[in-house]
Amino acid sequence: MTELGPRSEENSIDEKNIPGTVHLVDVEGCLDVKKDKNSGNIILQPQPSSNPNDPLRWSKSKKRQQFWLLWIWSFILAVAVNFWGPLFGVWVVELNCNLTELNIFAAILFLFLGIGCVFLQPTAMKLGRRFVYLTCTIIMIVANIIGSQAKSIQVLYITNILAGFAGAPIDSLVEISTTDVFFQHERAEYLSWFIFVLYAGSDLGPVASGFIVEAMNWRWCYYFLIIFSSVLFIIQIFFMEDTTFERLDNDLETDILSQIKSRETFLSRGGLAEMPAEVSSKHNYLPFIQDVSASIKDYSDSIDHYIPLRTYWQRIKLFELEYNDSRPWIIIFYKPFFLISFPAIIWSGIIYGCQMMWLSLLGTTQSQIYSSFPYNFSASSVGLTNLGAFVGSIAGMFYGGKFVDYVTIRLALKNNGILEPEFRLWTMALPTIFNAAGLLAYGLGSYYQAHWTISVILGQGLIGFAMSSSGAICMTYSIDSYPKLASESLVLMLFIRNCIGCGFTFAIQPWLDRCGLSLTTWLMFILSLVVNGSFIIMIKWGKDFRRLTSDRYYGYSRQ
Repeated sequence: MTELGPRSEENSIDEKNIPGTVHLVDVEGCLDVKKDKNSGNIILQPQPSSNPNDPLRWSKSKKRQQFWLLWIWSFILAVAVNFWGPLFGVWVVELNCNLTELNIFAAILFLFLGIGCVFLQPTAMKLGRRFVYLTCTIIMIVANIIGSQAKSIQVLYITNILAGFAGAPIDSLVEISTTDVFFQHERAEYLSWFIFVLYAGSDLGPVASGFIVEAMNWRWCYYFLIIFSSVLFIIQIFFMEDTTFERLDNDLETDILSQIKSRETFLSRGGLAEMPAEVSSKHNYLPFIQDVSASIKDYSDSIDHYIPLRTYWQRIKLFELEYNDSRPWIIIFYKPFFLISFPAIIWSGIIYGCQMMWLSLLGTTQSQIYSSFPYNFSASSVGLTNLGAFVGSIAGMFYGGKFVDYVTIRLALKNNGILEPEFRLWTMALPTIFNAAGLLAYGLGSYYQAHWTISVILGQGLIGFAMSSSGAICMTYSIDSYPKLASESLVLMLFIRNCIGCGFTFAIQPWLDRCGLSLTTWLMFILSLVVNGSFIIMIKWGKDFRRLTSDRYYGYSRQ
């Protein structure tokens, strides 16, 4: 089990080889390593390289500029892949299709979100993040053009194949871009913004489409997406920079580890204060430690001036071939599937997949529930019901981001400055409770025809909070557990997530038809408690799982 409190120095040295266990806080302020300027005792993980083009060396303003540009891109694409909930009733009449065909339409999207991750992630590692973002914007524009002219559900299937593929980077690549420019103690905050944008687009897209279909017609939903995506593409061309940077193990990381080990070994022997003067003078421990510190300071603080800063045109070129991944594309492609034996990644994928189940549940049942008796909502009113989940997602974003980072750092302080990824999982308790309660309020509130505020505000609000916060927590946990395999971890985790989402979307309508809304709600309530509540297992044995996979982790990371 992950332990808190004092620990022996010998153990802290041995645990340096466990993936994910890092020295995050310099409790005594004695380590001469790069630290956060705003919190002087937090060690920067990873340490910035001496390359002036390293994205970790970007200014705060530049990091935020690139972050918000990517956030807006993610929001527009998130809207594009999940705006159609209020349109189901219109499509049944106009396209002469049924609810089963519409659920297949939704399932295709989840399927190709997963397939897109598998193919686009290695492409981004080889040709650059910017190339993939630009390409996906073009594909999304094409998908919306096809969708705007659809006259049958089969054409909309093609639209969702393209839209799912184009939207895949929202799930995987934007998170890698985040780790390119932000340090470990900042990740949960910024990753939570991207988890939030996924749900914000899914929640606000239907709100907008509901009004559009009433004021104009459903084809204008696609026309507006074409306009917004085209404007965004022009902005991307001139302002989006590539964050691709192959961060190899180097002497700096080795020296930092040596410094930590040297100091811990020295202090474990009592330090100078507890040693006879002649012994300390004879062995001269302090100068040794100071020499190590000095060498690290000179190395980490210096910039290699022989490496020229890139010009503006070099920073916005289409392909990144200088700092790209040197491995063949096919190796990057299949490598994520070797991580199937890493429990932290599989668990994170299942937890995240569970959240996609609830997102699919809302998207496929809202129109059925609220457009019929006793609610009889119009298309625009059905769309407005998503505001409950949206408000919940906002609260979940702050909980899963800043609050989780705060808790993690506080627990690391209590643990002698050592961070264990499982520290984040203590915060899963609240999303677990809220998720289960939200499902009951949404399903049973609708079944017993309670006032719409029960299912919309309470039910969807709690579900939105749980989806947003737990997604950020499990994703950050996966990245923290195996940092050198962050890209591969995300691909496998999100492939699992989208397979679960796809399967659930196929199954939800037959499930409802067979069991009814009440029994289905109770079954989903139990399922959510069991799946989300499994965080207790990872808190207790997660570190043991990481220890057991350490040899494979270091072997794969060197390939």
